[in-house]
Amino acid sequence: MPFAEHPLPETDPLAGRFRSFDRVQTPALGRTLARWAAGLGGLVLLAGFLPWTQNIRSAGTLTTLRPQDRPQTVPSTIAGRIARWHVREGQRVKKGDTLVDITEIKEKYFDPRLVQRTGEQLNAKLGVLGENRAKDRALRGQQQALRAGLQVSLGKARNKVRQSRLKVGSDAADLVAVRADYAIAQRQQQRQEALYGQGLKSLTEVEQRRLRFQEATAKQQSAENKLAASRQELASAELELAALAAEYEDKLAKSESDRRSVTAYQFDTEGQIAKMRNELATLRIRAGYYQVTAPQDGYVVRALKQGLGEMVKEGEAVVTVMPQAPALAAELYVKPMDIPLLRVGRRVRLQFDGWPALVFSGWPGSSFGTFGGTVAVIDNIDSQGQYRILVTPDPAQEPWPKPLRVGSGVYGWALLDDVPIWYELWRQLNGFPPNFAGGPGAGTADKSDKKADKAAKTGDGEEDTK
Repeated sequence: MPFAEHPLPETDPLAGRFRSFDRVQTPALGRTLARWAAGLGGLVLLAGFLPWTQNIRSAGTLTTLRPQDRPQTVPSTIAGRIARWHVREGQRVKKGDTLVDITEIKEKYFDPRLVQRTGEQLNAKLGVLGENRAKDRALRGQQQALRAGLQVSLGKARNKVRQSRLKVGSDAADLVAVRADYAIAQRQQQRQEALYGQGLKSLTEVEQRRLRFQEATAKQQSAENKLAASRQELASAELELAALAAEYEDKLAKSESDRRSVTAYQFDTEGQIAKMRNELATLRIRAGYYQVTAPQDGYVVRALKQGLGEMVKEGEAVVTVMPQAPALAAELYVKPMDIPLLRVGRRVRLQFDGWPALVFSGWPGSSFGTFGGTVAVIDNIDSQGQYRILVTPDPAQEPWPKPLRVGSGVYGWALLDDVPIWYELWRQLNGFPPNFAGGPGAGTADKSDKKADKAAKTGDGEEDTK
């Protein structure tokens, strides 16, 4: 390789005596390489002061923000046998569309007219209840009549007692008068007998006094007998009054017992009617479960039961349905040491599986094929050593691709503060977390955080998840 000639200064007295001075010279390529190395080193040094966006990397899958948008299995409410399929896998269905028909397998529900016959039984029970209520009303009327008759009979009996008492008083007064006549007749007879013994009265006069005395005695005996009879009538009237009250009380008690029996039977009938109504309503509702319907608009993903005639248990899943147009969200898992740096509203860049992308994590503006999002949910408990966050599309950024499906993979970068590249390298080498206290980026807040703070102060932003 030729070397450039660099003659030695003529002042050197030994330059002309040795030929090695002509061969040992600095080549031009070396000097060029040295200049390039110095320039690249300067560029690297200057690049160390370029801004670098700190970020938290995480991976996960696509899910939905609302539980009703996630794939769901449609169960059979009742046990039965598959009779007919109305859909195929991948078919679009609307809410209420019949997916599969099911027939009964329980003997209790084999009768095709079971609902009608149960209704007839209910109507019969309602008729029995109506008759019981009519009987109850009749017994109440009977009791009212008995009470009214008791009052009338008691009034009559009391009047009879009062009459008997008045008669006893009258007979007692007559007896007193008769006894007075008897005493007078007795004294007159005694005087006549004495005068007759003295010869002052004739036998005829004495016999007349004797006859009068006998009449007075008979009247006294008659008055006493009449008073005794009146008292007996009074006692009989009082006994009749007591017996009448007891008799009506017995009738009223029996009527009340019958009425209460009817009331108890009525309550029992009402309970049976309520039970039959419940059974009839259950049968009618059960009749609507012979068709398994779609709970919402969506697509049939997979049939979990195959063929016809296959048995299905109560609550067993039959079909898997994916809701139509779900609100997608990225489900990412973050290390516990990075959770304090996240908050609701933090911006996130996402890369989806199957979507071409060129990612520069430190320069999100230079990346290609990534999409914007914001943190919507941060779990309060960990899941296998990591915390789950849900990221929803950022309305201010480009929309997510429409072909995305629930369950596909996704990678995310939660954007933090801007720091120099040299600081980021120094942080990585020392194992410090992002936003290390005292670092260059410690006082630089992310724009999304500023917006979130402003929205929180005005009451328009979402509250932070603790």
